[in-house]
Amino acid sequence: MKNIINVIREQIEHVNLIFKLSIYNMKSQYSNHYLGVFWNILQPALQVALYYIVFGLGLRGTHQDVNGIPFITHLISGLFPWLFISQSINAGSNAILGKLNLVTKMKFPSSTLISISFVNALINLLITTSIVFALSLYNHYVPAFHYLWFFYFIVASYALIFGISLIMSTLIILVRDMKNILQNIIRMGFFLTPVFWSVHSANHILVKIVALNPFAYLLGVYRNAFVDNSEVFYGTMYDHLYFWSLSIFLLVLGSKIHFKFRNKLVDYL
Repeated sequence: MKNIINVIREQIEHVNLIFKLSIYNMKSQYSNHYLGVFWNILQPALQVALYYIVFGLGLRGTHQDVNGIPFITHLISGLFPWLFISQSINAGSNAILGKLNLVTKMKFPSSTLISISFVNALINLLITTSIVFALSLYNHYVPAFHYLWFFYFIVASYALIFGISLIMSTLIILVRDMKNILQNIIRMGFFLTPVFWSVHSANHILVKIVALNPFAYLLGVYRNAFVDNSEVFYGTMYDHLYFWSLSIFLLVLGSKIHFKFRNKLVDYL
């Protein structure tokens, strides 16, 4: 428990540095691009178009509504948060490896690199979420108070993703094969998470997988915030207890692994 308290303290003490470096990374990333930050909208828009053609027009045919909303709305309300989750985990897991030489030269905790990568992905999410919000507002999908659950989504996402990234950012340096394993798990997670399909019409095996899938929980919260008006708050008490128990476990385990190897990571390069 001491380790997780120390990690949280590091994020709080360096919160200004985290945001400043996140903005700097965002600017430098697109400094040589003509379209600049517009790529934050163009890239996910291209993916939406591809998945809509394949899963919407190709597989669903004329059956375009999902739980009373157009398939395209269902798709982007699942794809945008999924891109945020997958990008955050990938970037967070490689954050320390990519900046390890910088960490050894400057006096700031390496755990903040994970938060920096999360904030970078969060900025992208805020841009794409503006599209979902505009659609939701125009079509009156949910009451206004539902939008507040988006802030809960950010907090819950940070808890889960930070825990996973703490573990993977160390393991990737110790065992390089973990990077390929992580990428394959994320690819599998895309299809096992209801990004383009609905839990209500899924096979009972998929329903059980979704119940154990923390990413499905996050997508459910996101959709509840913008397009799903079937219930005031997503999920049951069991869903919330399971998600937060898993997130806290990953945070505790990740903090322990992080502090155990943090000062020795250079030796493994």
